[in-house]
Amino acid sequence: MLGSVALGKDYATQDCSLARALEAVGERWTLLVLRDFFYGVRRFGDLCAHLDIPRAVLTDRLKSLVAAGLLERRPRPSGHEYVLTERGIALWPAVFALAQWGEHEFGPPAGPRRVFSHADCGTAVTESGLCPHCRTVPGPADLVVSLGPGAKRGHRDDPVSVALREPHRLLTPLT
Repeated sequence: MLGSVALGKDYATQDCSLARALEAVGERWTLLVLRDFFYGVRRFGDLCAHLDIPRAVLTDRLKSLVAAGLLERRPRPSGHEYVLTERGIALWPAVFALAQWGEHEFGPPAGPRRVFSHADCGTAVTESGLCPHCRTVPGPADLVVSLGPGAKRGHRDDPVSVALREPHRLLTPLT
């Protein structure tokens, strides 16, 4: 009979850049939390409601992302908010690529759940992030996200889901 082996939380013995990246973003929920920051979510309560994530888990993930330099915690008159740092924004190509892979491999037959368009020209970007009209790869601040043909419309009523029913420029705070 095999004994249970506790998994460590790091990859200290791995001399690998991917292992280092997984230490920062590899825990469950972390990439979904980051995705929501790209959508413009900034407040703890909005993240909890949109992700259906346990509060303790979200608290832990936010602390880890701040410690890794991916988020900054900023004071507000009614508490505080979190904002992606330049280091966090640099994760966009990886987050986008994983989302596109998920759409391709597991997406609904009707089409993508979300469509990303280049804000300058309104053209939908390809799965690789290329704007076919401008021949550029816009960064997240230059992209608009909107519901795609595969989206389930109106099935959630949390503030983030409601706000994202309308086209929204990434990194712009949701109100």
